[in-house]
Amino acid sequence: MLAAVAAMFAALLFSAPAVHATTATPAPSPSESTSATAEGQDPDAPTDGSEYSDRISGVLRNAGVPLEGVKITATGNGYEGETLTAANGSWSIGVPEQGAFEVELDESTLPEDVALAENQQNPRTVTFAGTSNITTLFLLGEGIVLQQDSFLSTLTERAVAGLSFGMLLALSAVGLSLIFGTTGLTNFSHGEMVTLGAVLAFGFSALGLSAWLALPLAVLGGAAFGYLQDGVLWKPLRRRGTGLVPMMIVSIGLAVAVRYTVLFFFGGAMQQLPGAQSPTLELGPVSIPRNTLISLFVSLAVILVIAVLLLRTRIGKATRAVADNPSLAAASGIDVDRVIRLVWVTGGALAAMGGILWAYYRPGVSFNMGQQILLLIFAGVTLGGLGTVFGALIGSIIVGLFVEISTIWLDADLKYVGALVIMILVLLVRPQGILGRRERIG
Repeated sequence: MLAAVAAMFAALLFSAPAVHATTATPAPSPSESTSATAEGQDPDAPTDGSEYSDRISGVLRNAGVPLEGVKITATGNGYEGETLTAANGSWSIGVPEQGAFEVELDESTLPEDVALAENQQNPRTVTFAGTSNITTLFLLGEGIVLQQDSFLSTLTERAVAGLSFGMLLALSAVGLSLIFGTTGLTNFSHGEMVTLGAVLAFGFSALGLSAWLALPLAVLGGAAFGYLQDGVLWKPLRRRGTGLVPMMIVSIGLAVAVRYTVLFFFGGAMQQLPGAQSPTLELGPVSIPRNTLISLFVSLAVILVIAVLLLRTRIGKATRAVADNPSLAAASGIDVDRVIRLVWVTGGALAAMGGILWAYYRPGVSFNMGQQILLLIFAGVTLGGLGTVFGALIGSIIVGLFVEISTIWLDADLKYVGALVIMILVLLVRPQGILGRRERIG
């Protein structure tokens, strides 16, 4: 089922028309200059970096009226890019790598009766990491009052990105929550299951397989890894009566072993999946990468499938029974070991799919990408309520929204910290989480 959804994702990714989109061109090889130029142009001439997936963007309006043709420049890390604002006031500059960039608005290109608002920093330094888009706004007119429509456009973009990020977090969080609910294990190797999905997708693609095969095979590989984990490691430990704390320590050791095994074979460089350089869709005043929208719809479809399976099927009811009371479930004739094995397979497949979507969202595949979002996955599970599947979904969406929307006001390096602070504050008021309860049903 999940492999079929992965195939659907591949179909959407490689067949979706780029209507009203800025078409991306292939990225330059490492031997080429980081400043992409058209053939025959001066290699030092700046461009808008349309071939890059990491982007700095914004909207320029004065008293609600979009300003067209205003020059914006981004400089940093040996790269310089520039662009002109579009008819709707939006602008976007692609950059070859994440980090700190100096963004400057050329005030000479503003209309004669328009000027930057008082105390506006120009040029300004923006820093981003762990996301493919960061927004910065230049405020115009008297005072420092933010133009409402510009703010709403930016807020909408960040909210859609946050919802997409939250849903892909939810894929991994639901698997983690299922494992915790049925076994009581806090699995710190879950991040490596996320990494494995993206690495397998890259490996199958590197072998020459099309995305139609590579992505579903990567999801099946994640499911197989979950099956092997339970069969070789966790089931024998459960039979021996190993406590949850020693098993948690084993999961930490497994995480380190898998992470550096992947590093040994995969390498430490960032790699790209096919189709990672997605065009940007202009939906009115809002600019959204196509991969972000596809990721949102695919995640939503998978979550709905899991919800139906849990609520409407016999195996789903058995899973909920084991999560609620394993001993009583066994006394009722339920094969607890079989249910737990199925949960590990499902959790591995969901984590692998989450890793693939995370690679397209960032974008990029690296040996430690799962470790980078493991705390956010735990935050979503804990915030929603330990052991509750639907709580993990709600908690992950809240975390994703806060992470992306907070970049409007916070430095991008602090956005993950802010999400964890929100989790702590909520748990101080409601220790069991949003949907946590004494009798877990999901």
